[in-house]
Formats: sequence, structure tokens, C-alpha cells
Amino acid sequence: MVNLNKVLKMHEENTGVLDIQADFDITSRGDLAEAYTPGVSELAKLIAKDELAKNKYTMSGKLVAVISDGTAVLGLGNIGPAAGLPIVEGKSLIYKNFSGVDAVPMAIDQVPVNELVATVRNISKSFAGIHLEDISAPRCFEIEEQLKKELNIPVYHDDQTGTAIVTLAGLINATKVVGKNVKNLKILMNGVGASGLATAKLLLHYGIENLTLVDIYGKVTANDERYNSYQREFSGQVRQAEGQTLDELIENQDVFIGLSEANVLSAEQVQKMATQPIIFALANPVPEILPEIANAAVMATGSSQYPNQVNNVLVFPGLFKGLLETGLTSVSYDLQIKVAESLSNLTETPTAEKIITGVFDKGVVESVSGAVKSYAQKN
Repeated sequence: MVNLNKVLKMHEENTGVLDIQADFDITSRGDLAEAYTPGVSELAKLIAKDELAKNKYTMSGKLVAVISDGTAVLGLGNIGPAAGLPIVEGKSLIYKNFSGVDAVPMAIDQVPVNELVATVRNISKSFAGIHLEDISAPRCFEIEEQLKKELNIPVYHDDQTGTAIVTLAGLINATKVVGKNVKNLKILMNGVGASGLATAKLLLHYGIENLTLVDIYGKVTANDERYNSYQREFSGQVRQAEGQTLDELIENQDVFIGLSEANVLSAEQVQKMATQPIIFALANPVPEILPEIANAAVMATGSSQYPNQVNNVLVFPGLFKGLLETGLTSVSYDLQIKVAESLSNLTETPTAEKIITGVFDKGVVESVSGAVKSYAQKN
């Protein structure tokens, strides 16, 4: 378990976990003239003629904004933009430590979608990419869609894309352990918010059609007005099991993927699943079912406290490193699959206790960024 006093002390002593450090020391008048005035006036005139030159001569060419409005923070829900800052600051630290990518944490008030989009658009000249974090559905879908249309830099929602990629990577290897064909799996997705819907879409694109979608009111269907338009529209594209409640729908499912809340799945429900059940209980900080009571053939969580941590920390540092190095501005489904396959391939012989590489294992960032570069070269 995490020691709260240690966490508070570490963050308080340094006022957070990030600093800005200079790449150039000013020790003389000559240094000052080159780093500031009059040197920067020449840069300003150059960039005025060619705006893209800013990416070469200023930090905007290597800087990512990690943005949250605090509407969907971990498993804590809507706790506000200020309370969301520790998460985006932590992700910015991970960017720098694992991949060398410079990132700035930013909290934006919970304003209407068009206002948040305008805010990000208006500051976008300072950045090489936008990383959206902990924004609730359906706001996150609308915000991401609009920003992708309006900006010519990568716009990436980690809760959606990163989670989808790492889940597919883990699933590919989990099926090797139980001896099942990944594309023939019957999967129940519990929690069809930002992460769940994005994951389901990637799994469908990969070729998995037997996807049953369950959320707060039970099975998601096209005519259930209690669900948002994104959920209803997608529900008609997949093959869903008969029934309405989780307890009914879990029967004979090969896989349970939870991106929802703590303790929603029981050991009795796991027993209703097909032989050799695979459980991905990815709610944080407490999973949908604890590994010690699940009795699954393969068990994964989103936590570092247990084996098989399926967490988007494996994805975003290397992914954005690759995007910045190649100039790609979008993360297509085909690219997501390439990245997922690269992650799954890092574990040559998957076992029930090791279906996916760990964040501290060698080659994670290089594998992910390499997959992006390979994709960029072919496309």
C-alpha cells in the first residue's frame, strides 16, 4: 500500500514533482544577447515569415500540454480541475522520466465544450501536441473530435486511446495462455464511458465482434435513451449476448473487461463464465473484483499491487515520443493495433502471472515509439 505521509512529504518538499530547467546557461552579456534581446528579435522576425519555424527554434516543437478539467479523475469521479492537477502533473513527470518528452500539466475549469475547445485552440501555438486526461464522457468525445478538426498537431485522449491499446496488448497474450482464438472471444465490457467505449471500438476494429456492453443501467442498446448517442450508436455494431443485467449477461463469456467501479463483479458471477475465464478488472484504485477471490485463469488489474498491470502508462510515453519524432498528427486504429502488437511481442512466452511487460522492463518506450516510426514510414 502507498504511504500517504511519504506521498505528501515528497510533493510538499518540492511543491509538486516537476520543475523547469534551462538548456542554456546565461553567464555573460554575450549569452544574454543570444538567449534574450536582441537575439530573440531576429527569431521573432523569422517566425513571423514562417510560423512553422517556431517548432525548430522554440520549445513549442517538443512540448506537450497535459490537460484535464477534473470531471472523471481515476475512480474518484468529478472532483474538479484543481484536484485533477496531481494526475496530470504525474503524467508529465512520467513523460519526462520514461521518454524524455517535455510536458506541462494544465487544469481548465469545467466550462461548456465549445469554451474548453476554444481555450485549447487559443494556446495551441505553444505546443507540439495535446494530451487530454480525466475528462468525462460524452464531453471527452466532443472535445477530442473538435480539436482534431481544428488543430494540426496530435490530439490524444489517454483514457481512451492509451487504455484501448494496452488492453488489446494484454488480451492478445492472455488468449495465448488459455489457448483461445482472440478474434472468437466472447467479451463483456463493463463500463462504457470514455475508456470502455474506446476499448470496445478498437477490439471491434481488430476483428472481435462478440462484444456485450454493460453500464449503469445494464446492457447498452440503441434504443435506450438513458445512454448517450455515442454508446447507443456503437451498440448496434456488435454482437451482444441475450439478457439485460450483468448477472445474466456474464454467463458463458470468455472475458470480463471492467473499466467501471470497485467490487461490481462477484466470485459467483465468475463461475458462470466459460472455462478458463479471463478477467481484466481495470478500475483504479480498487478493481471490479479482487484477484484473490476471482479464481480466473488469467487475472489483470490496473494496479501495480498485483501481477499483470494493464495500465496506459505502458503506452503514452513512447507513443508521443514517436508522434513528435515522425510528425504524425493522428493515432488511427491501425496505428493503435501496431502499438498493441509491439507491446504484446515484448512478452515472448506469456504466462498467467506475466501476460504483459512491466513499465520498468527494458525496451517498452523504444518498442512503442518504434512501432509509431515503422507505421509512419509505411503510411
